Amino acid sequence: MRQDSLLLFGLRVRELRSEKGISQEELAALTELDRTYISGIERGKRNLSLKNILKIASALNVTASQLLDIEGLT
Repeated sequence: MRQDSLLLFGLRVRELRSEKGISQEELAALTELDRTYISGIERGKRNLSLKNILKIASALNVTASQLLDIEGLT
């Protein structure tokens, strides 16, 4: 279950990033996170802290609730 949630969250990040036309490198710069960390998130390999979830939401110009809306991806 946990792994599925991480993967779905990663897909959501990728979906929103792609919609905004932002590369992983650009998202990394906006969030002050490493590009490999962003890649790990999108592949469901990282379990993020709330602080990093908020950074990503802000960089993507969405609310944390919108970022965490993974139910439609199942």
